[in-house]
Amino acid sequence: MSIAEKFVTMEYGPAPEDPKEAQAWLDRYGHRLKHFINGTWQAPAGGEYFETLDPSNGEKLASVAQGSPADIDAAVRAARAAFPKWRALTPHARARYLYALARLVQKHSRLLAVLETMDNGKPIRESRDIDIPLVARHFYYHAGWAQLLEQEFPEYEPCGVVGQIIPWNFPLLMAAWKIAPALATGNTVVLKPAEFTPLTALAFAELCQEAGLPAGVVNIVTGDGSTGEALVKHPDVDKIAFTGSTEVGRAIRSATAATPKRLSLELGGKSPFIIFDDADLDSAVEGLVDGIWFNQGQVCCAGSRLLMQESIAENLIAKIRDRMSSLRVGLPLDKAIDIGAIVARVQLERIQRMVGQGIAEGATCWQPQVALPARGFYYPPTLLSNVHPTSIVAQQEIFGPVLAAMTFRTPREAVELANNTVYGLAASIWSENINVALHVAAQLKAGVIWVNCTNLFDASCGFGGYKESGYGREGGREGLLEYLQPTWFKNAPKLPAAPPPTLPQTTEESQAGTPAIDRTVKLYIGGKQLRPDSGYSTEVHSPDGRLLGEASLGNRKDIRNAVEAARKADTWAKATAHNRAQVLYYCAENLSQRRDEIVRGLTAVVGAKQAAAELDLSIERIFSYAAWADKFDGAVHNPPFRNVAIAMNEPLGTMGILCPSEAPLLGFLSLVLPAIAVGNTVVAVPSEAYPLITADLYQLFDTSDLPGGVVNIVTGYASQLLKTLAEHDDVDGIWSFGDEANAAAAKALSVGNLKQVWTNEGRAIDWFDPKLAEGRWFLEHATQVKNIWVPYGE
Repeated sequence: MSIAEKFVTMEYGPAPEDPKEAQAWLDRYGHRLKHFINGTWQAPAGGEYFETLDPSNGEKLASVAQGSPADIDAAVRAARAAFPKWRALTPHARARYLYALARLVQKHSRLLAVLETMDNGKPIRESRDIDIPLVARHFYYHAGWAQLLEQEFPEYEPCGVVGQIIPWNFPLLMAAWKIAPALATGNTVVLKPAEFTPLTALAFAELCQEAGLPAGVVNIVTGDGSTGEALVKHPDVDKIAFTGSTEVGRAIRSATAATPKRLSLELGGKSPFIIFDDADLDSAVEGLVDGIWFNQGQVCCAGSRLLMQESIAENLIAKIRDRMSSLRVGLPLDKAIDIGAIVARVQLERIQRMVGQGIAEGATCWQPQVALPARGFYYPPTLLSNVHPTSIVAQQEIFGPVLAAMTFRTPREAVELANNTVYGLAASIWSENINVALHVAAQLKAGVIWVNCTNLFDASCGFGGYKESGYGREGGREGLLEYLQPTWFKNAPKLPAAPPPTLPQTTEESQAGTPAIDRTVKLYIGGKQLRPDSGYSTEVHSPDGRLLGEASLGNRKDIRNAVEAARKADTWAKATAHNRAQVLYYCAENLSQRRDEIVRGLTAVVGAKQAAAELDLSIERIFSYAAWADKFDGAVHNPPFRNVAIAMNEPLGTMGILCPSEAPLLGFLSLVLPAIAVGNTVVAVPSEAYPLITADLYQLFDTSDLPGGVVNIVTGYASQLLKTLAEHDDVDGIWSFGDEANAAAAKALSVGNLKQVWTNEGRAIDWFDPKLAEGRWFLEHATQVKNIWVPYGE
């Protein structure tokens, strides 16, 4: 074909990237790669290797060491030995190391991009223009945080040894997302790359050597799922950061539940791509190409569910089909292709199986007539229309270039469809009406919202999910906090184990020779005092054995009713922060008016001195959270795009809170107040030692204009009520501040919907010290950050 003919047809010829440098790198190691432990290359203890393949043709690239528990142990020991010196470096010294890594990523960018494409199958232009520049950006950005760490986080310290497990869809970028903040905050790292894509992580190990990074600060152990399991279960790892499937995330949560390991999870998604009838459809279609066919759809936040307003559906589908017909599928090293290879045969088969099931459930499948390469793992861009919202292709993550399309009529219906999923990672909204876009964005249960854009990422902007898409954030200030903890907390003393529950007594029973108590403290649910479903109560005694009264014994049904009341009180989150503050100030005023009465009741349990201190500090604490209510703001990030990212602190939703026994009034308010100050509703289990405080609390809330259902109080045995709260799918978060057994139970029992859990790990907290018992640390655990990306500027 002549040049003139090519100009007319606009057909693309092949534009192959030269892989010789990447091949030379593999040749240097004899296509046989070892672990990187303590600054050196070490053969696997078991002598086993596995093959990593080129997805574009199915051919072997290299043999890679299979990690065993012995290899993980060696890496963790190296990281532990390196930790004290790395942590003790000046902020500037650590910043210099991260800056050097950023420069080296840029210096070797072409090698890294080609190696990534060969190992992963993604188009070279994506590796070259998106992944590797973002890798460098993360190290530059976190070099800055390393420099500023002591100024910005003066009373925090690193977690210690961090185990990090990354997926195969963005191999080097995910490594950067995790390693950069961990190093910036003074932690040392053991990284386990994905089995399918270990090569660029090992190439990064070379950069660590070239930068002169101290031995043991970064360790890389390759292998399959058993290697990751050994890392998760290693007793000397202080934190696990995992990105991958929700199923594996649940297994990790279960495996770490009985330990004090910190855990952050970035899991699956089924992100909605919402197009309104006033959108620029051509721009929306281009966004859709990036939303679902970027990286072959192997993106956790891929816009895999198309929600289109009914009036534009026919026109939009026609435009999408036209655009799909122009997408080029082919060899990933060809700079002129749009869609490369699926990472592995097993993933290709999963895509084929799920699309087949979607068709069997009534979806209409359309694929453009594209020629796929004869060898390798390829799947054409696919549009499934007429998809029912409950179909497998609308509910489960396919992780392939497959778009499931549905229609809606109103913004309200769009929100309902968008939130009709267990996931909550991201969403994309397209509308020329900014009021519509932001109105919908506020209602979506997702951690990242893109307005008239999609799949934008930056190191300055937090990324992470709601619901079963995990918890924790990567990037931004909030991402740093995942690798830090208050300095005092790690060495806080342990609380003694709680005694087992005693057998309940009926309200008519009493101690021998004593008249029956004619009034039992009731439960407080939905703003009303209610008798327990069990019909039982428990006697409450002073330390010297005197009978003080009886408290209701709540059960599973009482918790269910309390959760239902809390969910119905969701208007509390929609109230202005100023209005929430006014209610809290009113609580302080009313508590002050009843000071002497409440102190007398508390004195019988904790003594006169502590009772007076609890009451006075409780008033101060209410004032503090009333003050915080309209001051715990988000931020506006300025990423290097034509956008701003509005980082909003949003409430978790409905929270279950198990309060400490040692400070019945102050401990209760120290936990419930930060939760409701930012808009959560609460089901609280008060102190087992003195549950009679409930009577004072519900009278306080009743007289302070707190809407019914915002705070619900169920007295009873913490260990029994915790089980129901932790297993309840309508509870979004659990705070458990008791002994070690309750902390472990809170984490283990809440695996079902992966609700956010925060515990004291059985450690004692001085509730009388405001430096330890109030402030940002509590507010940060009561909120989750939603980043809303909005076009801005020229």
